[in-house]
Amino acid sequence: MSEVYKKVKEFKSKYPMTVAWRLKANSKVVERHLNPDEHVIYAFTAQKSVSSLDVFSTAVIALTNKRILIGRKRLVFGYFLNSVTPEMFNDLKVMASMFWGKIYIDTVKEFITLSNIDKGALDEIETEITSYMMEAKKLYPDHENVKKRK
Repeated sequence: MSEVYKKVKEFKSKYPMTVAWRLKANSKVVERHLNPDEHVIYAFTAQKSVSSLDVFSTAVIALTNKRILIGRKRLVFGYFLNSVTPEMFNDLKVMASMFWGKIYIDTVKEFITLSNIDKGALDEIETEITSYMMEAKKLYPDHENVKKRK
């Protein structure tokens, strides 16, 4: 069993209300793009979609020691992969509704919406991502100066 799949299964058993399918196939997408010096710190699953009604866009999100990877296996051929490195990360927003919640990851180039997440998991996900990003951004001291010069 892969490291990513194991962590995603732990998350899914802890937060069973999260809407997610094909965890093994989506985990393989993330696993194949891990670099040799990279290891998974935290992993969870969600729908990579703006609409809460779209339940066919399951993604596996892995927080590694280098970046955030978001992998989705297409139904027939191919897959999608997003990689968010610490210098590209801007902000994180959490929204909770009656049953599910959403996580919004704002990056320099795009706005990523992760939906249909068990409401109880939102605090844990927010803490894991923001704690990591705050520490990782310290390694990029010139990043703030570059933004000010533009």
